[in-house]
Amino acid sequence: MTMPAPIQSTFDDLGTPLADVTFVVLDLETTGGSPTECEITEIGAVKVRGGQELGEFQTLVNPGEPIPAFISVLTGITDPMVANAPFIGEALSAFLEFIGDAVLVAHNARFDITFLKVNCERLQLPWPGNAVLDTVHLARQLVTRDESPNHKLSSLARVFSTRVTPDHRALHDAQATVDVLHGLIERVGNLGVHTFEELRSYTSRVTPDQRRKRFLAEGLPSAPGVYVFKDERGEALYIGTSIDIKRRVRNYFTASEQRTRMAEMVRLATSVTPIVCHTTLEAQVRELRLIAEHKPRYNRRSRHPERTMWLKLTAEAFPRLSIVRTMRDDGATYAGPFTSRSVAEQAAAAVHEVVPLRQCTARLSRKGTGSACALAEMGRCGAPCDGRQSPDDYAEIADRVASALDGDGHQVIDALSQRLRTLAADQRFEDAAAVRDRMLALVRAAARTQRMTPLAISPEIIAAAPTPAGGWEFTCVRYGRFAGATVCPPRTDPSGFIAALRESAEHVERPEVAVPAATHEETEKILRWMEQPGVRIVDIDGVWICPVGGAAGAQASLDETINDRAAVPGFEESSAWRGHRRVTA
Repeated sequence: MTMPAPIQSTFDDLGTPLADVTFVVLDLETTGGSPTECEITEIGAVKVRGGQELGEFQTLVNPGEPIPAFISVLTGITDPMVANAPFIGEALSAFLEFIGDAVLVAHNARFDITFLKVNCERLQLPWPGNAVLDTVHLARQLVTRDESPNHKLSSLARVFSTRVTPDHRALHDAQATVDVLHGLIERVGNLGVHTFEELRSYTSRVTPDQRRKRFLAEGLPSAPGVYVFKDERGEALYIGTSIDIKRRVRNYFTASEQRTRMAEMVRLATSVTPIVCHTTLEAQVRELRLIAEHKPRYNRRSRHPERTMWLKLTAEAFPRLSIVRTMRDDGATYAGPFTSRSVAEQAAAAVHEVVPLRQCTARLSRKGTGSACALAEMGRCGAPCDGRQSPDDYAEIADRVASALDGDGHQVIDALSQRLRTLAADQRFEDAAAVRDRMLALVRAAARTQRMTPLAISPEIIAAAPTPAGGWEFTCVRYGRFAGATVCPPRTDPSGFIAALRESAEHVERPEVAVPAATHEETEKILRWMEQPGVRIVDIDGVWICPVGGAAGAQASLDETINDRAAVPGFEESSAWRGHRRVTA
């Protein structure tokens, strides 16, 4: 398998040092608190970078209406002061030119930014969409109640000994906010925050241990693949996958990661091992295999793929349903796998709901020398045990069940649908819900089996999916197991890439029974990928068959009904229950 070319990290991956960020710290004075009903009377702003002041902006604004008396008392701005000031259209255009692409900073930024956006919309001026930083949010994380009784600008000005005292004039308040911002940045710097991306996502929920461990993301590739967090003994703590390993691992050290167990995991981690993959599918498969192999304590799913159950229709004179852990080449019919015994029992109960299949566990002789149970008296079993039902008559019933599990199951599904409608009509909604859940367990298992079978019996399938860049990603699947992948660049003959993939792909031995040579989770990943729009089969050594009357159609209909909470239990019958569709190559 050809390894992908190394990918150089971008400046975005490294983060923007705070010393290189241009901030415009702003403040507005208004005629009131509602952006849609009140007007701006003053705009003040200070542009700074690296602790140095680059410029100031200050203008009064004629609101076009009288300033309320209590606002004049609060701000000192009176009607005569703004009589000759520019209107908001002129003032706002000049201010937008001043800010450029700088990061906007304000104390209680939502108030100021909302006023600016509303006026831009009113004047049909495009809002530039600058990044915004709120000093109130930062102060709440960094300034304790012991230092300040609240997080008002006037209180923080005393904490950080600002050069200018805030007095509800826009420029003075902006100048005071600059000193507050620099004081807050100094504090987070002592906690290991040195880039704007880290500052913007800073929160006290991120523990110091998490923040100190961010060096673990250094040197990781910006490429699709798997990442493995390891402890000091080299044991895997957590395994994950991402289309960008570096970016995803960095998130574990920011506020975007809020899972308590992940904070605990990061505290124990001493290294991160990346595994670069050609494609997203390859990364997902490798993740599943590594989780199954190492069983990391902080992974909750996919740790025990071997713990599955199958629903088995036994191969004997009078077949019955049984729940087993493995499939065998014994002539029986299987459906599954199930992730738990309880779900497998629900699927079996769905069959028994409408098919008079025996439920006893004894092995019966063809002569029927036993005694009948209560189910025979209730009409839910033909009593082959005492000879009332011949092997041929019983075989017709067993064939109906076998067909429901691996082929055309319309008879069983139709009977269950009718049962649902009858219960609903009788307003026995709890009973109907129970039948519906059993039916869903059955059709999902049967659909899973029918979808997996073509993969399981095919020695090799080569499938292709288009890449965003215009090339193709090719995947080789052998007996349902991911065997390899490669990527063909745009405007390149893919035949050489396919040939190389075929030669370098993993050799997979044919399974003894018609099940995939991989875990059911891996095969499901492959199936979901193959069923995506745009994915096509390039070459196949085997047979691709899908029963038109199979369980997939029933599952789609039933899932739709389940999702519609207002729907009556049951679903409409489909004419698609007739025949089979078969594709060979």
